Amino acid sequence: MGSSIKPLAETLRPKNLFQYIGQQHLVGEGAILRNAIENNALHSMILWGPPGVGKTTLALLIAQLVNAQFYVLSAINSGVKDIRDIIDKAKEFGEKTILFIDEIHRFSKSQQDAFLGAVEQGIITLIGATTENPSFEVISPLLSRCQVYVLKPLDIDDLQVILENAKNYLEKKLDTLIEIKENEALFRVSGGDARKLLNAIELVVQITKSVAGKLVITNDMVMKCIQKNLALYDKNGEQHYDIISAFIKSIRGSDPNAAVYWLARMIEAGEDPLFIARRMTILASEDIGNANPNALLLANSCFQTVHQIGMPEARIILSQTAIYLASSPKSNASYLAIDDALDWVRKTGNLPVPLPIRNAPTQLMKKLDYGKDYKYAHSYENNFVNLEFLPESMSGKKFYEPQNNARENDIRNYLKKCWEKYRY
Repeated sequence: MGSSIKPLAETLRPKNLFQYIGQQHLVGEGAILRNAIENNALHSMILWGPPGVGKTTLALLIAQLVNAQFYVLSAINSGVKDIRDIIDKAKEFGEKTILFIDEIHRFSKSQQDAFLGAVEQGIITLIGATTENPSFEVISPLLSRCQVYVLKPLDIDDLQVILENAKNYLEKKLDTLIEIKENEALFRVSGGDARKLLNAIELVVQITKSVAGKLVITNDMVMKCIQKNLALYDKNGEQHYDIISAFIKSIRGSDPNAAVYWLARMIEAGEDPLFIARRMTILASEDIGNANPNALLLANSCFQTVHQIGMPEARIILSQTAIYLASSPKSNASYLAIDDALDWVRKTGNLPVPLPIRNAPTQLMKKLDYGKDYKYAHSYENNFVNLEFLPESMSGKKFYEPQNNARENDIRNYLKKCWEKYRY
């Protein structure tokens, strides 16, 4: 079928908000960002969300709908000079100018400083896209001048619409009937990423021969095509996310050899070392936690040190930390505890704080028994006193379940001595 088909991700970009798939909380009827666009009340913003959920597409749509000059920079291959050139053009033309910066989290502080003044003065309207938490990656003065919009992962219904649109387009383009007999493999290799989904079906259609004017797509066919043509399929660099996933899962699975291999793959590909260090810091708490509290200390120290010394020396610190974390005992008890507690909060609402542990800064509060019967733990033997700290209706509800490792077994034994009601 040839390889001259224009990339579907570009061909099928929506031309208006009605064609835009997903993110209805932002662009649906009456939604906050849609209202801003329709009222021509454009403002600088950061679009934060996973890959392939429509950040770039949304920025392009906004520029079209508000009739603005539109410039695109990628933080991977742009510098301060590129930013200043665009600011100069915006000043010269004096028109509404949008500067879209993809992967803004990769811009250094000095690079972000370069367009801060232009944003403050309204010379440009900034739209930044990031897969990383902007609170950590965008400088505070810039972040305070931007509205952060969180884009959600696409669900199966969204992906189904995207797939159906792609099928219809390809049928007309190639004058061939296409039957998607099975779609599980297409969805699986896409991982919720619309661009990866379009790349996948494009690749399958390009290299598969039709029979009697019809092409039938099955799970087995998809997996064979993708595995044989991974480089072509990954032409936009989405494998970056697969490799960080492999790296994290290798550490979680206690395999230091695999962890170092995937680390080397990322370093060789030019991955941002702070991105790797940040992921290890999260893992140290999520997957190791109190099984080895030193893991979080080392991971945080790794992040700080990598930030200070940079590459190529930072590879050694990253390697040391990855090996330590992979070789450490594991526990996700803290992660499970907070998610369980959050679930309870959402279900039960704002239950009253027990009177003995309420704050009582005024005489009126003291008269209302705020703080009455509170017992100061350090005044008692072993610095412990049996007091109710949960709302009455939740008494005895246990969120933290220590797991079976040396450190948390010690924690369990301590809590068992303290608390009969939690049944440790």
